[in-house]
Amino acid sequence: HDTGGNTMRYHIDTIPVWDAVKLEGECPLCALRRKVEKTDVERYLGGSVMEPDTRIRVNEKGFCQRHHKMLSEQKNKLGHALMCHTHLKTTMQKAHGAFDRAQIGAKEESTAPLMKRMMGKTGGREEILKAAKMLREITDSCILCDSIDENMQRYAYTLLHLYQNDASFRRAFAASKGLCLKDMALLMEMAAHEMSGKMLDEFIRDLCSATEKSLEKTEGDLEWFTLKFDYRNADKPWGDSKDALERAVTKLRGWCIGEEPDGQ
Repeated sequence: HDTGGNTMRYHIDTIPVWDAVKLEGECPLCALRRKVEKTDVERYLGGSVMEPDTRIRVNEKGFCQRHHKMLSEQKNKLGHALMCHTHLKTTMQKAHGAFDRAQIGAKEESTAPLMKRMMGKTGGREEILKAAKMLREITDSCILCDSIDENMQRYAYTLLHLYQNDASFRRAFAASKGLCLKDMALLMEMAAHEMSGKMLDEFIRDLCSATEKSLEKTEGDLEWFTLKFDYRNADKPWGDSKDALERAVTKLRGWCIGEEPDGQ
């Protein structure tokens, strides 16, 4: 199936995917995700702040904690405050319905016959749980996370197409450090739908082999990193272990600490 990009879009996407693999980092998709994230944060605090359709979508979805933090670090307090204000007003309307539902449920629970309460047969508890679910849905959404996920689906799709159609990319991918485990799962799922036969076999083999080799090296480097804290090893060389902790975290959960994965 097509993930939404047409042929032209695919050709545009091949350049950043190739560039991400050429970085020779722990995970090319982590590099692409970070690049998309930084671009999106800047865009939302740029001219798009005042665009009506953008504001409508921001009002509906809002931002997660991580992206509020990134927005605040952009030093555009006014732009951030304008978006937050209209989102707050929209959220207050939704939250009001949840507050009402919870209070009605609590009242119903308090006035229900004792036997019904003991048997858990009242509808009051259910109303409170529904109110909690409403609040959770309000606070779980993020327009930036959605945008990043859409882009990553497209980039993953492009990576698979490059692997299938470009022998030099196939060689570069096989010689890479593979991916983080999180993005490996994304590629495996997509490959199972997009590929078949010998090509699927070769891709899964290359993906697993490259990632496993990288994991083994990272594990060895991380062990030496810990052993360097022993005074008996103080004068011994660090080797490749100085950034082993950051690399291990990237492999385990995707990039979040250490040098920027996109090389910028």
